[in-house]
Amino acid sequence: MVTRLDILLSWLGLLFYVWQGLALRQRIFRMLPPTQPTSITIKGSGGAKQQPLRILVIGDSTVVGVGVDNFDHSIAGWLPRILVKALDKSVYVKPHGNNSATSAQIRDFVVPHIEREPFDYISLNIGTNDAKNFHSGNRFCRDFGTLIYALKSRFPGAIIIWPGVTDLAHIPALPFPLNKILSVRSRIMSRNGKILCEERGALAPKSKWKPTLDNFSDDGFHASSKGYKEWAEGIAEIIVELEENRTSERRSHKVRIH
Repeated sequence: MVTRLDILLSWLGLLFYVWQGLALRQRIFRMLPPTQPTSITIKGSGGAKQQPLRILVIGDSTVVGVGVDNFDHSIAGWLPRILVKALDKSVYVKPHGNNSATSAQIRDFVVPHIEREPFDYISLNIGTNDAKNFHSGNRFCRDFGTLIYALKSRFPGAIIIWPGVTDLAHIPALPFPLNKILSVRSRIMSRNGKILCEERGALAPKSKWKPTLDNFSDDGFHASSKGYKEWAEGIAEIIVELEENRTSERRSHKVRIH
């Protein structure tokens, strides 16, 4: 929950944000993303005849795997392996991300250049940089809302899943009071984003990701291998539930026909 007092205090803390933010940029440990494959396919027991589940993973540094040395330990790396075990079917994942990207940058410079493919799901991981860059709630509504429209227009058959924005109060790399100021901004993004997802046909389930120290990498900002795995497990849990519902609906339809 974000109150008007929270919002007012965050704007009053803008000077602290600039001062501490600039100092933090000078000393924070910067990690490079690992080598990213163009796509990942893991086959299930059905083999080549089986149609794979097709997933687009798109967003910021979480998608390119900043924080780990091996892309297999990123969200897009863990997700297909978890889903193959859970669903016993082939999974195809296409990662498209950019370090430090905001909603508007993904909308304008990434989505238009992704080849049109029949994706079943889109895992959208965005919003942290909008909060970190102190974007207003109205600006985020415009940028994130039109990003959803762009994705739905380009990939109309895909279900979009957005897990929200991690509360930046829990980021180890952020000192006080910067973490408290950015906490308000991140909660504004999460609140507004969930409303927009509901209005525009995307899913915004509550994230079960825990901001424990071992879920963060050495830079204290990005996720570790364990953190990315936990993140991917949360997304996979939603996809598995949706796939099971689809299977049940298909079976019910066949019964009604007969």
